[in-house]
Amino acid sequence: MKYLLVLLVVTGVIWMLLKRSRPDSEARKPPPVDKAASKPVAVTEMVACVHCGVHMPRSESAVDAHGRLFCSSAHRDAGPR
Repeated sequence: MKYLLVLLVVTGVIWMLLKRSRPDSEARKPPPVDKAASKPVAVTEMVACVHCGVHMPRSESAVDAHGRLFCSSAHRDAGPR
């Protein structure tokens, strides 16, 4: 019985050492590259509202006759502060 216990302990220690020294192939693999996600994204210029200072994309801003940018038509009609 004593020899069986010693054999189990030695086997367990050897198994743990081998598992630790051997790199896990699945855990060490780099994640797969998605070709659709690797395409560059179009950058949109961010601008600040002249009235309140909120930042938004230039394409979503309201422009007055003088070329000033506002976050909404209500702020455009109210004018700059």
